[in-house]
Amino acid sequence: MKIDILAIGVHPDDVELSCSGTLLKHISFGKSVGLCDLTMGELGTRGNAALRMEEAEISRKKMGAAFRVNLKMEDGFFQINRENILKVIQTIRWAQPEIILANALEDRHPDHGRAARLVAEAAFLSGLVKIESTDLSGQKQQIWRPKNVFHYIQDRNLPADFVTDISDFMEQKLELIQCFSSQFYNPESEEPETPISSKQFLEHVKAKNIWYARDIQTQYAEAFMVQKNIGVHNIFDLL
Repeated sequence: MKIDILAIGVHPDDVELSCSGTLLKHISFGKSVGLCDLTMGELGTRGNAALRMEEAEISRKKMGAAFRVNLKMEDGFFQINRENILKVIQTIRWAQPEIILANALEDRHPDHGRAARLVAEAAFLSGLVKIESTDLSGQKQQIWRPKNVFHYIQDRNLPADFVTDISDFMEQKLELIQCFSSQFYNPESEEPETPISSKQFLEHVKAKNIWYARDIQTQYAEAFMVQKNIGVHNIFDLL
């Protein structure tokens, strides 16, 4: 399973909220995309793990991603340890992505920054020949290191290293978010209200994408951070 972009989120819906517009845009370019959730989001106030898995698959199909896997780490309590690093390494070596999109380097939810560090470490270690891993059939995997790991920005409005114009894909992004009807605005839900279940939260998502689009003079943009310098072939490609 060789793909171009692997989008990793610690909770189902992290990818949809933060970088799905970018994924939709690159799928439209003919790039292949895979999704990986580290946990099942079982600590969420609304819904449950089984329901979130169903919602995640609905979103995957609507997006057009090639696959969605869940590594079933412990929501809220997973650690950056050998076991979890190897789980991510196995996924990276199986999918062989050129680019990984991962959680925010720093955020309100402590899982987000911890997941960012876990994925970044795994992406590097995945390229070391002396770290061995096997696939689900027990076959030894070949080493693989992605060209780049980009961290999408989540709740906090952090300074971005670059943004992608998603103006043509904002409505589709909102549709993907709303696939998670247990978590977000659903007037028919009888579950407890949370900060992300209000109708205003979706307006907040749009406002964030509007704010990051201002510098490139488009309508909507998603923002990313990187931990190394990135090069460009042609400076006129920069908006």
